[in-house]
Amino acid sequence: MKKVKCLLLGLLMTSSFYGLASDGKLLATPGVSQIEGSGGGGIVPWAQLAGYASEDEFSVNGFCSHADVTDYTLDVCGAQVNLFNRVEFSYAQQRFDVPALDTEIEQSITGAKIRLYGDIVYSKWPQLSLGVQHKSLDDGAVATLVGAKDTSGTDYYLAASKLHLGAVGGLNWFWNLTTRYSEANQLGLLGYGGANDNAKILFEGSTAVFLSRSVAVGIEYRQKSNNLNLGEQDWKDLFIAWMPNKHVSVTAAYLDLGSIAGASDQTGWYLSVTGYW
Repeated sequence: MKKVKCLLLGLLMTSSFYGLASDGKLLATPGVSQIEGSGGGGIVPWAQLAGYASEDEFSVNGFCSHADVTDYTLDVCGAQVNLFNRVEFSYAQQRFDVPALDTEIEQSITGAKIRLYGDIVYSKWPQLSLGVQHKSLDDGAVATLVGAKDTSGTDYYLAASKLHLGAVGGLNWFWNLTTRYSEANQLGLLGYGGANDNAKILFEGSTAVFLSRSVAVGIEYRQKSNNLNLGEQDWKDLFIAWMPNKHVSVTAAYLDLGSIAGASDQTGWYLSVTGYW
């Protein structure tokens, strides 16, 4: 986690030196930062690319997130680069605290996303993006203990997003659908694959209504596979995002993560802050 914080500091210094401050998109349209590093919602990657870069700009963003549920906590810090609103590169470091085992699980995630078609506001059809997230555990001891086949893996996803202006009583309405190919157990924190290797294609979705230009409320859903026969369940959240300007966003959410590693009723809260340069 220390190396990610150093990376964020370096990106901030670099962006300040070059005077980036990309602002070619409408306020709030990039979304926020997802816990695997990609631009999107809290638990679901969206088709938008992170940051406010337009087709003749590039942007650098940094974020940190914290989730606290009944028996576990998750801390994530990472960074994203948006090149000309065409390609997004991301990196995130996750630290998952397991008090019952008196241990921490750390995972690094390197991601890329390419915009295939459209714009969430201006095109007739939804924006489409194709993404990849390669994940690797720093220490796979816990994953091996619970029966995972691998300690690293790669997810592939296709996301479609659209923002409808004034669609709900004059308020802006956003939706996203994501299809993911994955063998990850609990995002990969418990490794990849297992005894029950059958569910590979997973579905995720998000929707939100903008109460104002800078405040959105919404829900997210993420389908999960149960490769380890530990009762892994689908994830859900209810979030509010505040984007007062094009330099910062703050997201808070109520989480319902179901069962994690056999511990049921994992509910709690989530907070994330992203800076845009």
